[in-house]
Formats: sequence, C-alpha cells, structure tokens
Amino acid sequence: MEKPYRISDQNAIYFLTFTVVDWMDVSTRKEYKYEVVDCLNYCIANKGLEIYAWVLMTNHLHLLCRAVEPKRLSDIMRDFKKFVAYKVLISLEKESVESRKKWMLNQMEFRGMIVKGVEKYKFWKDGVYAIEIFSPKFFEQKLHYIHQNPVRAMIVEEAEHYLFSSARDYVGVKGLVRVSLY
Repeated sequence: MEKPYRISDQNAIYFLTFTVVDWMDVSTRKEYKYEVVDCLNYCIANKGLEIYAWVLMTNHLHLLCRAVEPKRLSDIMRDFKKFVAYKVLISLEKESVESRKKWMLNQMEFRGMIVKGVEKYKFWKDGVYAIEIFSPKFFEQKLHYIHQNPVRAMIVEEAEHYLFSSARDYVGVKGLVRVSLY
C-alpha cells in the first residue's frame, strides 16, 4: 500500500510543504529568507525543478512544483532541504544580532541528537508533506491556498504585496523565484 503524502510519481505536479522542526520561526530575518530563495532558483536552473507557485512563511515553505524528466522530485527536494539547512545554519551560527540564536541552535541540536543519522543540527521535520495534483481545479485550489497564506497570517492585506511568494508573478510583477505560470 502506498504511504500517504509521499512522492510516488517523480514527474507529476505536487503541492509540497516543508516545515522547520518544532515549527520554529526561523525565516523572520531577510538573510535566511534569501538563502531559501537562492536555493530554489539554483534548483530551477541546475536540477530540473519547475515551480508554479511558492510561499515562504516564518516556519514553513509551500511549493506547487514538479521535476522535469529525467530528474526525480524526491532527489531534488532532498538536496534542496539539505542545502537550505546548511546555508541557514551557517548564517545563524555567524549571526551576532539574532536574539533567539542560542535557543534556536539548542533546539535544533536537541532534535539532531534524537534522530539517527543527523550529524549535529536537525533543521527540517522529516519528510515532506506531498499531495499530487490530480486536476486543474485542484491545482487552482492549492495555488489560491499558497498565495493566501500571508494574507491569512495577517502579514499583508493583498497576496501580491508579500515579497516571498509567487503571487506577485501571477499579477504581472516579477518575483524573486523564476516560476512557470500555469
């Protein structure tokens, strides 16, 4: 039996959610947000990732995406998560003004100690929440859900005003990540 929320068709379009351990609000500083943006753009340019929508919140990331054949979405996402964690943790360790630095690193180190195979810090929760997109209507629902995330969180009043989202692209303003409009 297929496990729920797993990527089974490696080249289908998926709605993915990645969550920071303990739902920690790591992406509150712009430097950490840009690490995620840079990694997404790298995966698009070099790894065969095609993104239709995205939003980065303080403790999670949503994507509507797929892998271009012959690439595998699971492989791209594994590498993406590993590199984002590495880049953000390096930035966090060097950070001098982050008031929560010690607490965040302690939490991630604690989570790393209780998970086999983690060298020091555990940044992301295990796995990925993945739902295959099975119809254009379902795609539209997830697109709306992604773009409304910062509105529901009361960060902005209009989705396209949030910089770390593809909502801007869908109203004709070039965003930070190179998306493929659906």
